[in-house]
Amino acid sequence: MIAIFMSGFTGAATSPYQSVIGITELGLSDGFYSILIFTAAAVNVSVSLWMGVLADRIGNYRILLLTVMMFGVFGYGLVYMVPVPATFVFSGLVLLPVYNSMNSLLFANVRAIANTQGGRDAAAINSGVRAAISVAWVLVPGLVALALAGRGSMLPAYLLACLGCIANLALIFFKMPVSKNPPPAITRRHSYFASLAEVLSAKVFVRLMAISLITSTLHVNAAVQPLIITGAAGGSMTDIGAVVGIVAFLEVVFIFTWARIQLSLHPVRALALGTVLYVIYLALQGFASASWQVYALTPLSAFAAAALISIPITYIQDLIADRPGLGSSLISVNLFLSGGLSAVLFAIGTRFSDYSGTSLLGALAGLLGFVLLLVLDGKNTGHHQLRS
Repeated sequence: MIAIFMSGFTGAATSPYQSVIGITELGLSDGFYSILIFTAAAVNVSVSLWMGVLADRIGNYRILLLTVMMFGVFGYGLVYMVPVPATFVFSGLVLLPVYNSMNSLLFANVRAIANTQGGRDAAAINSGVRAAISVAWVLVPGLVALALAGRGSMLPAYLLACLGCIANLALIFFKMPVSKNPPPAITRRHSYFASLAEVLSAKVFVRLMAISLITSTLHVNAAVQPLIITGAAGGSMTDIGAVVGIVAFLEVVFIFTWARIQLSLHPVRALALGTVLYVIYLALQGFASASWQVYALTPLSAFAAAALISIPITYIQDLIADRPGLGSSLISVNLFLSGGLSAVLFAIGTRFSDYSGTSLLGALAGLLGFVLLLVLDGKNTGHHQLRS
């Protein structure tokens, strides 16, 4: 959990300032930066899948985690030490996508440990561990902004991320136990192409699309909420920061609430409940006409969002439950698909309506994912196993 917090630390320290550094400080064009971000996301998906396959083949997460963390040390450190467009692009396309596969590996390790304990409480464990990332995103961006206030450059954020990677590397090296289990038996199913075919199979991919439709609502909200606050709701830039801060803080609390709920409620039912609540929130936000109304929606937003950022982890892992590495790599695939779907929804919504209408469209997408989820797995809500 500490390692996952440190992983969140590196992302929270750099992501809010990445576009500023790339475009404003290093001179990349808007178009080139957009292509860079999309390509990096695609590379990250491919690397995460490969790392998941490799983890299942060798059964040793410690070695892989130490390896990918070294990519983070060099990736962030290179941008800070040699701040030119070439190193920014090389780091973004090669080094950091490998490092970002660490999240999938960490959650795979958590799931593997849960499986050795019977896997009964894997959903609650995943939700609790996922809270570490949210805690990082609550604390770190503001602290980094405070530390770098008055400086002419945001590049030191990459130095902080590099130091975070070094600390995480030491944590894994000294504190993560060396695996004493024998390597798993390798079969043809463990090859990369066989694993990819399993990911693209109808049983897995259609369910992954259902989850991606649901989680795309989080991205849609991130895009339209600030615009609604300063537009239809008549708020200010200060209101944006306040609303985001309130929701982020409440999310941390509510993630642990959902972890408790999942001890007695099947993940599919819990996710369905969270989805319905978030759909209601997005619809209500679409009709907001005053800033106080947006503030009034923050508890509902945070409670539902906490479900959507924590519960899908277990559901996605259960799609390929007997392979923790490959199953956890689907988390990155879901992130890529949901980001792409949200971009399409935003483009359609803003083309034919306004930002409030785009929020309603996001609610419709979440409702579609909810219906698809119930059609696929609504009846498979026995104890804590999605499918036999």
